[in-house]
Amino acid sequence: MRFADLVERARVLAGSGERRLLGIAGAPGSGKSTLARRLVDVLGGDAALVGMDGFHLAQRELARLGIADRKGAPDTFDGPGYADLLVRLRARGPDVVYAPEFRREIEEPVACAVPVPPDVPLVVTEGNYLLLPHGSWRRVRPMLDEAWFLLVDEELRVRRLVDRHVRFGRSPAEARERVLNGTDHHNARLVNATHAGADLVITEVD
Repeated sequence: MRFADLVERARVLAGSGERRLLGIAGAPGSGKSTLARRLVDVLGGDAALVGMDGFHLAQRELARLGIADRKGAPDTFDGPGYADLLVRLRARGPDVVYAPEFRREIEEPVACAVPVPPDVPLVVTEGNYLLLPHGSWRRVRPMLDEAWFLLVDEELRVRRLVDRHVRFGRSPAEARERVLNGTDHHNARLVNATHAGADLVITEVD
């Protein structure tokens, strides 16, 4: 699909006269973060980017719960907190809403790192579990005016994800094990199974 067509679709949402939320979902390595950032950069002051990854539980809390080895799975996020934030963003009150941001260089979320002023008409949010119909995650989809899903070539997705893990400190062997047999593999299967809940499924972006 042409990037220009996606921009136009987002512009229609931003120009509706009300606060709109656009969700971009996909498995790890699908390119959803890159697409969301490109859209927001083109739309300028008409859009703000809020990532679901800002709701990762802190590493200390993951260790306390005994689930640090599954970081990235649905229960390693503050799903209710993310859903509550989307409610605030939709309400478009008079105050700036501050969202958290995940910093890969430290592998931790940082609170109040992303300001969303009340005059921004479109919030683009991206993450793995926007369409997951389980637990607190089921509150997310009704908050989205549109949901897009990136369902890209699996070989490309795996290559991107392995490269990312290596870039952030894992050995190539560790990266491939995680992506092909570990947490990332299980998460990707879970996420890809939700694509039917999207308004638009994107297999490539020109």
